[in-house]
Amino acid sequence: MNDCYRACASLLVLRPRGKDGTWEMLLLRKPRKRDAWQLPQGGVEAGENTESAALRELKEEAGISATIISVSKRCYQYDFPASFRRFRPDHVCGQCIRFAFAVPDPGQEIQVDGKEIDAYKWVLPHEVSRYIKRRAYLQVVQQLVEEAKKLKIEN
Repeated sequence: MNDCYRACASLLVLRPRGKDGTWEMLLLRKPRKRDAWQLPQGGVEAGENTESAALRELKEEAGISATIISVSKRCYQYDFPASFRRFRPDHVCGQCIRFAFAVPDPGQEIQVDGKEIDAYKWVLPHEVSRYIKRRAYLQVVQQLVEEAKKLKIEN
């Protein structure tokens, strides 16, 4: 059997900050030493598309719902390290993450479970590099931020 990439979906969750057109984005932290901060994300299950999987993952990881405002054509594909692959009983060699943009539905409080996700932070786009350290992933997120600047973000 040939190796394959796991389909994954992620959301750039944006919320307006003030009346001047600036916005913040949601980052979630996994309880690990390296590469802990990321966008909400997870695997696409049977019968889901990028949008439905991303919204489900947001609900599971942050306890909130959101409205999709756009979908990116971008895909971030990477290989799992050999040390991780040896624990996988399948032929999945990495992930291909597709992205959507969303605004949170009003009147919600983020609730992380303390296990899969142990913290969250709303950050301004220029602050992303303080949290996301893996260079390739940071570049993708920065490209998504540039895409988001062209969207009309309202709540």
